[in-house]
Amino acid sequence: MYEADLITASWLEYFEYISFSIYDWVLVFALMFLLLEFGNDAITKRLNRERMLESLSSIFTLVPYFLVEAVIFAGVIYLFYGVYELIPWKQPVNAYTIMLVLLLADFAYYAEHYFFHKVRLFWLSHSVHHSSTMMNTATAFRFGMFDPVLPVLFHFPLILMGFHPTLVIGAEVLVLTYQFWLHNEMIGKLGPLEWLFNTPSHHRVHHASDEKYLDKNFGGILIIWDRIFGTFKQEEELPNYGLTTPMTSKNPVTVQFYEFPRLYKDLTSAKNAREFFGYLFHGPGWRPKGYKAGKTVEQPTAAQTES
Repeated sequence: MYEADLITASWLEYFEYISFSIYDWVLVFALMFLLLEFGNDAITKRLNRERMLESLSSIFTLVPYFLVEAVIFAGVIYLFYGVYELIPWKQPVNAYTIMLVLLLADFAYYAEHYFFHKVRLFWLSHSVHHSSTMMNTATAFRFGMFDPVLPVLFHFPLILMGFHPTLVIGAEVLVLTYQFWLHNEMIGKLGPLEWLFNTPSHHRVHHASDEKYLDKNFGGILIIWDRIFGTFKQEEELPNYGLTTPMTSKNPVTVQFYEFPRLYKDLTSAKNAREFFGYLFHGPGWRPKGYKAGKTVEQPTAAQTES
């Protein structure tokens, strides 16, 4: 028993080290790639004040995001480890279960990402990530401050299945880390890899505001979930990015809270509880039956391609 505990501890320590080390190195790579993109923009004469401000605006959204993330992460540690200790069924910790929990975490990401786009209350925060009208590595760091909340709900079932919290958290970190390289226009299509993995081409579709691309390609590492559940769309031409109702401000505060007054106005216009909760839990473009345009501010629908 003692030897088995040592093996388990070794696997956990190794996986935790690998997942967070990869995360740290990818941050370094992302910064270098962003500089490379700026260089390419300068050569192609696309680099201008607006693109620089848009990139800075994206990066500044990290400040409130990390503050909320720190609080959420502390709660996750307490919740996940506390519940795990109460579960009598526990999955072994080895190479096979690590691969399995990574696969399940990737599916959990697909599910949470889908709900981010399909439930307006969740879109309230996630729309920040999609509000940029350009696509570069800085967009990968463009987060709504409440984005860390929903992943907890979708990864918690993995704890209830008996997977060790270190594996679940590490797998979530790896799936999130994978997203950084997807946000760019410099990398084209990647041949056979496009069938199995999420790629920059697939993710550009996800960030598009073009009608034919809306609500497509929600995958994290793998694109197979989109192919299975009918949310896949191939990139046919370079998309237009952003929200269907454009948000052009470069002010980080406006970027962070752009959707809040729009939702508030709709909620205060609701005539009954059904309409009130409809605005909260239906999709971003939902309107009650008999709604007449012009009565309230038009709402943007989920604009996507991306991450």
